[in-house]
Amino acid sequence: MKNRSGEKIKLTSIDELLGVVNEESAMEIEIDKIKSFAGHPFKVIDDEKMQDLIESISESGVLTPVLIRPDQNDGYEMISGHRRMHAAQKAGIITIPAIVREMTDDEAVIAMVDANIQREELLPSEKAFAYKMKLEAMKRQGSRTDLTLSQNETKLRSDEILSKQVGESRAQVQRFIRLTELIPDLLELVDKKRLNFTIAVDISYIPQDVQKWIYEYICDNGFIKPNQIAALRNYLGQGPVTQSLMISILNSHIPVKAPARKVTLNEKKLTKYFPKNYTSEDMEKVIESLLEKWKQEQEVM
Repeated sequence: MKNRSGEKIKLTSIDELLGVVNEESAMEIEIDKIKSFAGHPFKVIDDEKMQDLIESISESGVLTPVLIRPDQNDGYEMISGHRRMHAAQKAGIITIPAIVREMTDDEAVIAMVDANIQREELLPSEKAFAYKMKLEAMKRQGSRTDLTLSQNETKLRSDEILSKQVGESRAQVQRFIRLTELIPDLLELVDKKRLNFTIAVDISYIPQDVQKWIYEYICDNGFIKPNQIAALRNYLGQGPVTQSLMISILNSHIPVKAPARKVTLNEKKLTKYFPKNYTSEDMEKVIESLLEKWKQEQEVM
């Protein structure tokens, strides 16, 4: 049935992540009245994908409504749709289609994370703060973490439920959450793949004043290894360290590369073991075969 002029647009289908119910409908809301979600962990970057979105919105408008909730100042808070709103602003659009829904703070956090966590190419920092925010909200809500859960699922711990929802092990979820204990400079190195994820998790247990020194050390040396952090944490377990002592500890535990081993086989010595008609390829095959047999004998011993 066609919509009458001035009537709200009824939604026949919306992204399932928004959880839109049949009674909800989209309305045009002035973008200036919408503020970003407090502590929104997902970055809005002006990259090539954003430019594509801007061009699409310029041509066709915002096709999927954003999800917002009323605030206390006659305005709204964005729940899901930060990238669409940013692109709309870049395209010079002043209103955006939106679903307006009353939500508690915890309901808003869970909806915000759920709507964004399935995106491809999420940065480690985005996952870290998203997992932390949602897990804390779930714990505050208690067993009613998700009204769509089965009775068996509601008996699970909050971190177990979150693990199932995001498709990662509980341990991995906790590792990501540990990253929120890093200073911003180190977390940025993780996002840029200049700091190994596992090493970063280990560093997260170190006081943040020492983390600043670690960041400076990485900038000066270009790397840091697991055994260096393990040694530093061992020292910290015994008491505080100064920056100069930290540098000494790290430098004394730089992994030493094993010296390269070069073996040269003299052709004159080898030829006496092979028939004269053997080519170099024939000799190489025999040598490899004998070495393989020797290796197997060593493993049995």
